[in-house]
Amino acid sequence: MQERGRNRRPPSRNARPRREPLPKGELTYKGEPVDLKAIRKTALLTVEGERDDICALGQSAVAHDLCTGLKPHMKRHHMQAGVGHYGVFSGRRWDGQIYPIVRNLILASD
Repeated sequence: MQERGRNRRPPSRNARPRREPLPKGELTYKGEPVDLKAIRKTALLTVEGERDDICALGQSAVAHDLCTGLKPHMKRHHMQAGVGHYGVFSGRRWDGQIYPIVRNLILASD
């Protein structure tokens, strides 16, 4: 088994620093600012894999902090033990553990 991150390419010398406009409140769409506080009538589900070597744990949970217009009962976060990036939405754990959560959230939101 390979160690995490071992075969990743080093950053290019000419790489521009990453900007994260959404959490900074700087994201625009068609010239208009994106206001996450305006999201009020939808459910939010974030799903992460415990062994994800592409998206670090906690990265998607930040969406809950950014969507301040949603009531707490409309937000749900699920961390799936034992899966990596691709296992979150494919395979046995998706079928038996993650998909039922997604399905039930959709059905409860109708």
